[in-house]
Amino acid sequence: MKNITNKVAGGILLLAAVSEMSAAQVRINDPGRVVERNAEYRANRKIDQAVDKGFDSLEEGIGNMFKKKDKKAAGKPAESDKPNSNADAGQQPENGGNEAAGASAKTEKPTLKSYSKFDFIPGEKIVAVEDFAQDAVGDFPAKWNTNSSGEVVTIEGTEGKWLMLGPEGVFYPEFVTELPENFTLEFNLATTSEFSFYTGFLRTVIAEVGVPSKEFTKWQWYDGGKKNGVEMGLHPKDAGGSQGLAAFNVFGEDGASIMRNEKSFPAFHVPEHNVVKVSVWRQKARLRLYVDDYKVWDLPRAFDPARKYNFIAFSNHGYHEQANRYFISNLRLAVGAPDTRSKLITEGKFSTTGIHFDVNSATIKPESYGTLKDIATVLTENATVKVNIIGHTDSDGDDAANLALSKKRAEAVRAALSGDFGVDGSRMQTDGKGESEPTTPNTTPEGKAGNRRVEFVKM
Repeated sequence: MKNITNKVAGGILLLAAVSEMSAAQVRINDPGRVVERNAEYRANRKIDQAVDKGFDSLEEGIGNMFKKKDKKAAGKPAESDKPNSNADAGQQPENGGNEAAGASAKTEKPTLKSYSKFDFIPGEKIVAVEDFAQDAVGDFPAKWNTNSSGEVVTIEGTEGKWLMLGPEGVFYPEFVTELPENFTLEFNLATTSEFSFYTGFLRTVIAEVGVPSKEFTKWQWYDGGKKNGVEMGLHPKDAGGSQGLAAFNVFGEDGASIMRNEKSFPAFHVPEHNVVKVSVWRQKARLRLYVDDYKVWDLPRAFDPARKYNFIAFSNHGYHEQANRYFISNLRLAVGAPDTRSKLITEGKFSTTGIHFDVNSATIKPESYGTLKDIATVLTENATVKVNIIGHTDSDGDDAANLALSKKRAEAVRAALSGDFGVDGSRMQTDGKGESEPTTPNTTPEGKAGNRRVEFVKM
């Protein structure tokens, strides 16, 4: 499939989460049940294969992993691979993508209000960004390693490139070499529509590993050598197919699981959503995991503060059919704990990359809610403080356009703080500097992401 662009047609069924999950059910796994369940997966796989082949027989090529294909759209070109100027990682076109995407486009765009329970705040400094822009479609990404296979693809109706994970393996970004006691990890996740319950979870692993380049394969699902790490699993379907599944394992020094849980919740896998965003937040021992705006886990003792975590990987199993695939994109790792109060009130200046906008637009993305709420809280508690809100962009695109965009984004932030959080608008002025004041060189994805920021300067 080398050098073949994956034009994923409309109607794809991808992961999504909802903001109200009061009906969620939690259960504790019995180790024996885990073994039994894996045995059931394999025993039923042949039945599942036969069903999948019934769907696949009517279609051709890699794009046929997705059902309800729009035959009229099949010949239309996919969205351009060329990154948009000053686009946030993981963004899609404002209109939800190509019109041919049909049911795959979001019917209702989430708002800041819909994310009112989302308290995630990205780390202070971006240290790694992976959007696969440097990799050719059809290749395995140059900065990753695996004991399986995979390739960079495009998905019609979404922005940029994706890594399609191959069968039963571990996928390791070699550029992650150190994880401090405070960091955040974000990435986009998608699946194919004909996804079997008997296929395994996508596991996100955070661990302490002696020599990552040699030991990363220990995180295969069936390997007993794994230790000193946290493993978070996501799956788009439970046994009934109406809910998603999340799981976690915490492994100790001897490799044994010392804490585990599994949780199901409704409407995790619905057709009107394009992409789910996964956000992981470590604060010393505490772990929080979000899927879109829903907080899946909040564990106060998941990480061992004595461990020097230095490893992130993705692990899967059970992909013997093309119909069961995971895709990841737009990985973003940031370190440090934002200290809005101290920096704005004491130092007089606070800068954040945690306010995201639609591509080439001043429309604020709803996942910015946690950052905006944190800033609004500081301003509310310090009622005499006035601030100048200044927008900044990276150097992609036209200088004049970037300057105008930065001013519009600053004004959008002011409007959100006033309209959604009740901060008096007269306490806030706005300005924009475009690309004229970079904090880092615009020569790397990390540098560009760091320059797409909003500053708050005490007046």
